[in-house]
Formats: sequence, structure tokens, C-alpha cells
Amino acid sequence: MLKPIQPQSSPHYRGRFAPTPSGPLHFGSLVAALGSFLDARAHLGKWLVRIEDVDKTRAVAEADRQILDQLEAHGLVWDEPVIYQSQRDTTYADVLDSILEHTYACDCSRKQIRAHGHYYNGHCRTRQPRPAPYAIRFKNDNPHTHLFDRRHQRVEAEIEFAQEDFILRRRDGLFAYQLAVVVDDLEQGITDIVRGSDLLIPSFWQATLWQTLGGCTPRWLHLPLVTGVDGRKLSKQNHAPAIDSTQAIANLAAAAEVLSLHIGSAKDYDSVDSLLEAAVQQWQSQWQMIV
Repeated sequence: MLKPIQPQSSPHYRGRFAPTPSGPLHFGSLVAALGSFLDARAHLGKWLVRIEDVDKTRAVAEADRQILDQLEAHGLVWDEPVIYQSQRDTTYADVLDSILEHTYACDCSRKQIRAHGHYYNGHCRTRQPRPAPYAIRFKNDNPHTHLFDRRHQRVEAEIEFAQEDFILRRRDGLFAYQLAVVVDDLEQGITDIVRGSDLLIPSFWQATLWQTLGGCTPRWLHLPLVTGVDGRKLSKQNHAPAIDSTQAIANLAAAAEVLSLHIGSAKDYDSVDSLLEAAVQQWQSQWQMIV
């Protein structure tokens, strides 16, 4: 029988911001951080920060410290100790062991998968056991095919994507983001996930896994993405520049504008705290829920 993860006792609202330490925060990351922070403060909830370094190959030395310093400089202060996914391999392994009946080994290469179509077709489900090295896939027998997002409303998944048997542990032995993020959110008692819209589609897999692990799915709010002049999402991979913490008030005012908050310009504020107070009030008028 599946042993559910026991979430910590939590108040009515617990949110989080979970950056990857592959470099310092850029403006798009600040928008996501600000949105999640404001939603937590508007609902008198807790706001947590988690360093999502489960993919140890992407972590850049000292980037985590840079990110935390940037958040503090912008007044985005977290309420509980920061946790690091790279320190939680034992937890992820224990959870994976507890759901063995929902998983199987897969040694298919990316080339082999592409040869059979855009999505993985479950080729290894009936080919057990498989020789190492292999990935561990989730038997996606009861997929979530729709979810409700506070901004996007009812969202329907592409059925083939929603039904795909996704990876929980990679061939190289690293745990997959999909597993780590759900395990962490459950254990930290996260009730609300506010993040960029680039993560809306993976939410279907996460909701499926969340339910399998014995928890109630969170409320979702996926924010507008910030794009560059070339139309691509601002990201570290696209060499987005780091935000300048000496310009924190101006940065926050610009981020609030992306979030459609009407708080005036940076020159109207003499501190990040006064700007954040105004932003929280604006957020309450647009996004406050009864929780």
C-alpha cells in the first residue's frame, strides 16, 4: 500500500519561490519572486525560499548566495530556513522506494524515443527488468488532463503529454525535477504555487504525482512571462543580465508593472518596504482569495 508523505502542519497559506542556482537572478526571475511574495503577504501567509539544485550539473558555485542576497536587497525576505534539494537525495530515494509499484526502469535513449514520436510511448513497460544504466519512469495510469489556474482559469492538457510516463530518476542517477519539487512542496506544506507560465504545462504531471503521493493538489497561479526584444523568455540560458541590487526600488517598480499593479513609478517611493506595502495592497485588490 502506498505510504503518503506526511506534510507539516501548516496555516491556511504557505507559498514558496524556488530558483535554480545556475546564475544570479535576472528580471524575469524577479517578477516571479515578487508575484509569489506578494500573494503570500496578501493572504497573511508564509513565504519560503527553496534552492532547486537537484540537477547538480547546472549549479554554479556561489550562485545560491547571490540569489539570496538579491532577494534580501529587494525586501523579499523569507519566513523559514532555506532548504537545498541537493541535500535531500535520501528523502527522494525513500519516496521513490515507497512507490515502486508505480514505476519501471527505462533504458531508451532520446534518439530511440524520437524515432517513435514526440512523446515516450511506454516502450519499456513490458520489458522488465532492464540493464543499467536506466531511468526510472512513472506509470502515468491516471493522469490529470485539466487543472484550474487562478489566472488562466480552466486549462486543458494535450492528452498525449498528460498521459506520458515521465521520468522520476534520470539515467545518470540524479533525481528528476518532477519528483523533487512535488516531494518538497508536500513536506513543506505548500498550499499555493505562484510562478511563471513556462511551468504551467509541467503542472499536469506534478498534480498527478502529488495525488499519487497522498496530498491535496495546491492552488496554482502562473504569472506572465518576461520576454526579450527577440521574443524569447528571459532566462539564464538566453544570457539574461543579472538584476542590479543597487537599483532595487526601480527593479521592483518595473516588476510590479509586468504584474499589472498600478503603484506609480520608482520616484514615488523612498524605500523597498514602502513600495512593497503599496504592491501588497494592489495585489489584494486583484488576487485575494478566501482561504
